[in-house]
Amino acid sequence: MIVEVVTGADERPEARVVDVDDLGRLHLALGAVTDEEATEALERSGLGRLRDAETAFLDVAALRAAAEPRAGDGDWLTRWDEMVAGARSEGRLSDDGATLQVHVESAAGA
Repeated sequence: MIVEVVTGADERPEARVVDVDDLGRLHLALGAVTDEEATEALERSGLGRLRDAETAFLDVAALRAAAEPRAGDGDWLTRWDEMVAGARSEGRLSDDGATLQVHVESAAGA
């Protein structure tokens, strides 16, 4: 699953969740946007916040709410729970379970 921040149709950066059925890897992909634009788009969407150029924190509930309705696999919820459990075991889930720490990558193709 990927959270992308890319320039939208009206040239205003927007955050969107793509590849919702691929729960084997979760990251934030930034298009041709500044860190400030990325932060604004993530906060406006409720999906999370950018910590720095390499790390972001995504809101678990908002991410699930954005992805689950578009999931095509019948076992998606089970795989979602496994992804969250894996993040917890790797120390990437906050103590309260509300946020996931993810790596930031380039969305050059987005």
